[in-house]
Amino acid sequence: MKNFIVRAITGILFVAAIVASFLRPEAMVLLFAFITGLTIWEFGGLVNQREGVAINRFITTVAGVYFFLAMTFFCSDVYGGMAKSVVFIPYLVTVIYLIVAELYLKQTDPINDWAYTMFSQMYIALPFSLLNVLAFNATPEGIVMFNPILPLSVFVFLWMNDTGAYCVGSLLGRHKLFPRVSPGKSWEGSIGGCVVVLAVAWGIANYVDNGQLLGMTSMLATWEWLGLGLVVVVFGTWGDLVESLFKRTMGIKDSGNILPGHGGMLDRFDSSLLAIPAAVVYLYTISLF
Repeated sequence: MKNFIVRAITGILFVAAIVASFLRPEAMVLLFAFITGLTIWEFGGLVNQREGVAINRFITTVAGVYFFLAMTFFCSDVYGGMAKSVVFIPYLVTVIYLIVAELYLKQTDPINDWAYTMFSQMYIALPFSLLNVLAFNATPEGIVMFNPILPLSVFVFLWMNDTGAYCVGSLLGRHKLFPRVSPGKSWEGSIGGCVVVLAVAWGIANYVDNGQLLGMTSMLATWEWLGLGLVVVVFGTWGDLVESLFKRTMGIKDSGNILPGHGGMLDRFDSSLLAIPAAVVYLYTISLF
């Protein structure tokens, strides 16, 4: 009972912090830069426990946070985008350093260090950085505006999918979704979570169309919102399974203990690490038609 209360309180505070951060662009940027750093730091600590692995945890974390902030700078104003790409140069220099440094560290298998270092950037820094692509949108007049609806909706869909999958799976779950990696997930739960998300997506589409959601005007048609919900469900589920495979490979139950009752940062954001890039790809794809 005590663990349930701790888990519930942590969950409420976590959701409140995420939602509140999207009320102001500065708050979103600061919070997710911090989250990016904590998640990469946690990842570095885990992989450094493996034999023959010794990535530079500090520089790798700083590089990931810098990449997030560079993406914020690049995406927040459409004018001068090409010229502003110079902001990525320090990040590229850091990546080159992390590769060349292995020449002097005399590791028995430097490929492990290279692989885990680059994976931390691709798996964690890049997905979080793409939140900026969702949050900063250009108007037809070419003015970039902060619009929290799209990035916030990704998290809402993920939360609703988890809730729906847990409730339906607990009641009706019979057929295992991916027993080798996550024996607790069922097809029934996944379908239930998907139905809940599609209902929420339909509701968001109608509220945005009526200007009732944070005063924002709609940027997607109803079928496009439904498509976004489906994409988030599929890739969010894969993201969860990928992190489960990572933990099984590492031989751990939780990635950390920073969030009481919820484990570590990777445990809390596993679904979003694939759902955010997939949402960006989906939105760019439908914009072509």
